[in-house]
This record gives sequence, structure tokens and C-alpha cells, in this order.
Amino acid sequence: MSLSIWYNGEIRDIASTGIHPLAQGLHYGTGVFEGIRAYANPDGAAVFRLRDHLDRMQLGCEALGIRFSIAEFEAATLAVLRANKHRDAYIRPLSIYARGGLGLDVEVLGEDALVASMPWKPHLGSERVRLTHSPFRRNTRLAIPPLKLCGAYVNSILAKREATSRGFGEALFTDVDGQVVECTGENVFMVKDGRVIAVEHPDALPGITRATVIELAGAESRPVSLQELQDADEIFLTGTSAEIAQVGWLDARELGANPVSLELRRLYQRVVTGQDATRSGWLTPY
Repeated sequence: MSLSIWYNGEIRDIASTGIHPLAQGLHYGTGVFEGIRAYANPDGAAVFRLRDHLDRMQLGCEALGIRFSIAEFEAATLAVLRANKHRDAYIRPLSIYARGGLGLDVEVLGEDALVASMPWKPHLGSERVRLTHSPFRRNTRLAIPPLKLCGAYVNSILAKREATSRGFGEALFTDVDGQVVECTGENVFMVKDGRVIAVEHPDALPGITRATVIELAGAESRPVSLQELQDADEIFLTGTSAEIAQVGWLDARELGANPVSLELRRLYQRVVTGQDATRSGWLTPY
């Protein structure tokens, strides 16, 4: 199936675009991306929290010195969705250093920018997730800021590969002090005695789905140790792609029923599909 993408200011067929094999971003991961979702709703379709995602992308571009226009990427996102006639879709904006050589002085380089949309299903699936404590550490914020910088996600891929080699579906990062950070592509929540707690850690991505669930659930945000997480009644993960994913196992421990996370999952679906009028401000129709 042919897809249209927005590429350097115009809608083009994806087959007609390409990246130079010596693009700096290809070799060093010097780029910034976002993951955004659009959902069909009773009135058509809308993008969920588009401006919040682009605000975060702007922070990543500022960190790397990449020029970025929120207004341009917002318009490009809606144009791509219309061109592809997508209603339920995943949206991938990307800006990378692509022209000017392989040196590390990025100020002299030129950028390529694109926005793509594609059909999507939650990447952790609809079943309960098998989660394992990873031997890998999360990138520390003192080395790489916790934003969606392309090269930083090698850290996630290494941890995910190690986890899946042992039969698990996702990996959990902790720091050297045993505090929970996040998973390879999701933030972490726990439920204890009916209370919803969002794991807070300075090395974790400031998740937009995380912020959504905190508001919907009235959740407390605070640091959580691995030992405390292991004693939780429920564990669930949040992310744009994963949405709200229930954890069924943490290493050898099988968790029981997940009534709180299931109810939050239903509420989240009502919000993103425009069935909750009180949250309509999070939706950008197209």
C-alpha cells in the first residue's frame, strides 16, 4: 500500500523520498521524533494532544540545535492524515541532520523533516504484558536528556532484545539505587490498596499519556523502588503506542486481577475517541 508523507514542506509519495547514505543523522542518530495517535470519533477523526507532542519535540530539537516550527509540523500532520485518508493512525514526525558531512559540529549541517502516518495497533498487544527487570540501565539525564532523541533509543532496543530473548514482552529499567525509571517505551504505574501511583524519575521521558492518566485518575506521582513495585496489587504501562497496557507478570510473579487499570483503560479510550466532552480540548479534528 502506497503512503503519502510530508517531506521538507510538501506532500509526496513515500517511494519518491530518500535519505543520503552519508546523512549525519543516519550515522549518529542526531534527530528528534515523536509518536502521536489519531482516533476515529463520532464526528470524524481527531489527533490526541497534538500540541503537547509538538511542544516536547521542540525541546528535543532545541537540545540538538535543529530548527523547528510547531505551526508547520501541526499543519503537516493534518495534511498527511487527510492525504492518506487515515482515521485511526500512528503519526511519526521526524527531523534529522541530513546534509553537510559527517563531522560532529552540527551547526553547519542541514536538516530533513518529515511527517508520516500509518495504521497502527498497540505495540504491546491487548494481552497482559510479561515484564522483566532489565540488567541494562536507562540513559541518565546527565548524559542524554530524557526526550525523544533518535540515537538514545538504542538503549531501549538493547534492553528489549535482552528481555525478549528470555521470553518476556517488555523490559523495566531501574537506576543504581534500585529506583524504578521506566520501560523501553512506556512509563510505569502501580496500584496499591486502590491508590494509583505514577512512577516518577528524572531519567524517565515526560510521557504525555502518563500526564493524561495522572489527570484522569487523580494519581500520585512519586519515586517508587523496585521492591515496592514488586509488592503492587496492579502494574500498568502507559505510552502513545501502548496506550494503557496491563502487566500480568513481573519476572516470576504473576499479578492478579486488574480492575483499576481496566477501568482506566476504558476511560482512556472514551477520551481519545471523543466520547468524553469534558476532554475535547485534547483533540485536534481534521
